[in-house]
Amino acid sequence: MTLHHLVREPKIILDKNPLLLLLHGYGSNEEDLFSFASELPEEYYVISARAPYDMGFGSYAWYAINFDADENKFSDIPQAQQSRDLIANFIDELFVNYPIDATNITLIGFSQGTILSYAVALSYPEKIQRVVAMSGYLNLEMVKPNFETNDFSNLKIFASHGTVDQVVPVDWARKAAPILTQLGIEVVYKEYPVGHGVAPQNFYDFMNWLQQ
Repeated sequence: MTLHHLVREPKIILDKNPLLLLLHGYGSNEEDLFSFASELPEEYYVISARAPYDMGFGSYAWYAINFDADENKFSDIPQAQQSRDLIANFIDELFVNYPIDATNITLIGFSQGTILSYAVALSYPEKIQRVVAMSGYLNLEMVKPNFETNDFSNLKIFASHGTVDQVVPVDWARKAAPILTQLGIEVVYKEYPVGHGVAPQNFYDFMNWLQQ
């Protein structure tokens, strides 16, 4: 399979089980979000994917972040677009390898994993039903051209951010909801008084949202 991944099998076995696909942040790995796999609802397959770019020392990225002489950050857009399609293909591979319900797929992203989750969901809304977008932002350059014509009627998004996030400014995160709403996507957006991380309340809120 194209992406190295960890699997928590569902505790409640159905004919086909829904999937939570976890996408970690820049410089992290598949163990990171998988640490709360045991807390996630029992009817789901929980699969945590490792990003393709190896930064050494157990760190991986979905795309490079480069700095210019003035320390401005630039995302490597072509790499991000490749990772977007890699994730979309990986989801297809998962259907072949596990008894997963193709009509019940949730992406859970953190930081760079959120940026990719948005890009995958907007590019391939026929594959994704829900996105939990934590501590990231929407970068439309990473989405497939003419995505606006896609059918988003089955897509729902839970986005959240820390108000004192020093890695991804909260202002960047706030821009997503109006754009998504305009596309006709149902969005819940919440903020928590934390930095670049997942507050316990954030975790409970998205869990409740998932189970509605």
